[in-house]
Amino acid sequence: MKVGLLCAGDTEVRPVLDLMHVQRITEKAMLKFHEGELSGVNTVALFSGVCKVNAAIAAQHLIETFRCDMIINAGTAGGMAEDVDIFDTVVATECAYHDVAAGILTDFHPWLPTVFFPSHPTLLAAARKAAQRTQEPSRIHFGRVMTGEQFITDAERPPINAAFAPLSVDMESAAVAHVCYVHGVPFLSVRSITDNAAHSAGDLFYQNCPRASQIAAAFTRDIIAVLKEDCTC
Repeated sequence: MKVGLLCAGDTEVRPVLDLMHVQRITEKAMLKFHEGELSGVNTVALFSGVCKVNAAIAAQHLIETFRCDMIINAGTAGGMAEDVDIFDTVVATECAYHDVAAGILTDFHPWLPTVFFPSHPTLLAAARKAAQRTQEPSRIHFGRVMTGEQFITDAERPPINAAFAPLSVDMESAAVAHVCYVHGVPFLSVRSITDNAAHSAGDLFYQNCPRASQIAAAFTRDIIAVLKEDCTC
């Protein structure tokens, strides 16, 4: 079993690397891939840079160059649902783009049955088991996540909520899910919340990103530990 662990930014990947035993760093496509172990499992971790294309480039290399069996997209996100608070964690059951017309992905490649990329059931099951082992399982939410090329302002929340009712929004999850979908590689997104409708000042992301990143990294480590426990390979 080999896990690809993809974060958007340096702040998000730093706590992941602190938890890893890094054995080698390989540079590809202007990215640094850290190869080693997390929870006793072969892991390749990196930060891709923000936004969809950067994340897709990194995901493609994790699959083709490093032969990862699954990809977990970990880091931070903005909360959209009222019951998702700052420093809560959202695990995506499915992802979609809020800034791409629906027919583009259903009528053309990759001919999705709906606009949503599903998370892999085995990874979701591991996340649910890991959540039950935490001190505050109610702070881990499972549901829909939306992705687009922008930070979401208060004015932009209502139309996205009305159209999709997501728990959170970010700039990479659906892009990573998209790459995984066309390759048949299991995908999961784990994001901790930096800001939401109730607390959306512009500097909150930067203020809360380090702690939220630590929370997401720790929970991702716990998910990988469950995967190792349950692995029959």
